[in-house]
Amino acid sequence: MRTGLAEELRRMDGASYGRYKSLTGSWRMPGCTLEIVRGQADPFAPPARIAVHVPAGQAAFPGELWSTPVRRRALAGYLARQAARAAGRGGPLHVDGGGQEVLDRASCRVGGGEGAGERWPGGGGEPGSVTVRMGVELPGRGRRIDGRAAEEILCRRVPEMAERALRYGSLDPAEVSRFVDTVEDSDALRRALEPLGLVAFVADGAVLPRRSGADDRPLTGPGAVPFTSPDAFRVEVDLPHAGRVAGMGVPEGVTLIVGGGFHGKSTLLRALEAGVWDHVPGDGRELVVARGDTVKIRAEDGRRIERVDVHAFVSHLPSGADTGDFSTDNASGSTSQAASLVEAVEAGARTLLIDEDTAATNLMIRDARMQALVAKEREPLTPFVDLARSLHRDHGVSTVLVMGGSGDYMDIADQVLMMDSYRPSDVTARARELARVPTGRSPEADAFPAVTHRRPDPGSVRSRAKGRSRVRARGTDALAFGEEQIDVRAVEQIPDRGYVAGVGFALELLVRRGHLDGKRTLAEALDLLDRDLESGAAELLAVYDDDCAVPRRHEVAAALNRLRSLRVHR
Repeated sequence: MRTGLAEELRRMDGASYGRYKSLTGSWRMPGCTLEIVRGQADPFAPPARIAVHVPAGQAAFPGELWSTPVRRRALAGYLARQAARAAGRGGPLHVDGGGQEVLDRASCRVGGGEGAGERWPGGGGEPGSVTVRMGVELPGRGRRIDGRAAEEILCRRVPEMAERALRYGSLDPAEVSRFVDTVEDSDALRRALEPLGLVAFVADGAVLPRRSGADDRPLTGPGAVPFTSPDAFRVEVDLPHAGRVAGMGVPEGVTLIVGGGFHGKSTLLRALEAGVWDHVPGDGRELVVARGDTVKIRAEDGRRIERVDVHAFVSHLPSGADTGDFSTDNASGSTSQAASLVEAVEAGARTLLIDEDTAATNLMIRDARMQALVAKEREPLTPFVDLARSLHRDHGVSTVLVMGGSGDYMDIADQVLMMDSYRPSDVTARARELARVPTGRSPEADAFPAVTHRRPDPGSVRSRAKGRSRVRARGTDALAFGEEQIDVRAVEQIPDRGYVAGVGFALELLVRRGHLDGKRTLAEALDLLDRDLESGAAELLAVYDDDCAVPRRHEVAAALNRLRSLRVHR
């Protein structure tokens, strides 16, 4: 380990900017270790990457705060936010503190000890140690090094940030415990869902509306109506810290959410969509959870589809294309939604969320009048209303649907929830009464077939461009992957840019580890990816010099399916 970074920077003052790269390596600093992971080639290049490691003895966090993987993730999430706050906005230091979701991020790790998969730059495997990774804009005068300014940043501001944000004695102990306990409760609640026969849970008192489409913090004021569970849906669950909590349990099967426009149907569904993640204290959705295998489905005009069996939804096409082995470079709304649903089930989804606002109408319903006007032999589409029951009965896949325009879904719903001014009520009995009145509509299918599993060709999943690995998030809309740009705008459970980067790195890992070998199915490869991430996410993340978060298999699969170079075997 090197010493004397301040003296070295002063000696480099006025030297060519490229000499910054000679600083790569670990430097001993007061109370911490600074590792310069990647230098900066010139003032206009991406920022340098550094890692700050605080040993367990200096960090001094009580063992109960990092005693389990869930609590380590929670503590790391809290510390990343503290480090981002201490680094300040608009300055040379950039820490990925995250948003409302508490994800497993590259920006901060808390050591879990031997055998926990915690190999990290700077020795981050020591139990109770803390490592924060960040970007730093190294200062220059033109293309010359500004050594004095660099000394101020690296030798003063960085250690000060570590002192203020990464040591227990500098933090509010009650606030730290509350953050960690909140995440542990959320995780415990999510794990309780399947044994209770539930796909989701919304706690009484939860605040579901957000401030705006660009601000994911909870709405405040008169519009922030606290959630209250209908009696028929009320469930009570014992949690490690919150104790016994009551709320609405969403049972397995087909659940219909109805109500007038602007009364909270989609807001509830979006809360369930985000329920696959834990949330920070004060978010309003801390105890709104969904199973980890929940996937939001929508229509997506123009996406590519590669050899997906969509014949359950599309029996034939005027072009004569084989819908049992369907490919297109420019999917319609209906074929894109059909493919996305089949792909989600192929990847292991067991709960689907669908909102009529973003669904293809002709794939959702064909009413009696349209059936009378257009004979079935002239209509290739089979609507979802005729397949949702079989999807649950035969495949164990539940569905939660927002539906305000088609009463035919009352025929298949196990339970019906009505939203009225953001207040839910159970209208299942009334819906069943109405469903007994014949509409004249005839079911067009009675069984959802087994999913055909595909085997991705690893040679078609290339992350290299011009001889170098190219994996970069373009906000939350796109992922640059090799020579390709993957459009992920319609993958609605992506929380932030770092998550998109994590999806890209996981795709590269699938190939690098040989999980995609042309013989394994996509589901089998994703099983191996899950095993890797569970046993050593830090090993995955430490390879890369970018902010990222550990992704779910479902978003990895969604990105892979949208990769336009993808080829599969069947």
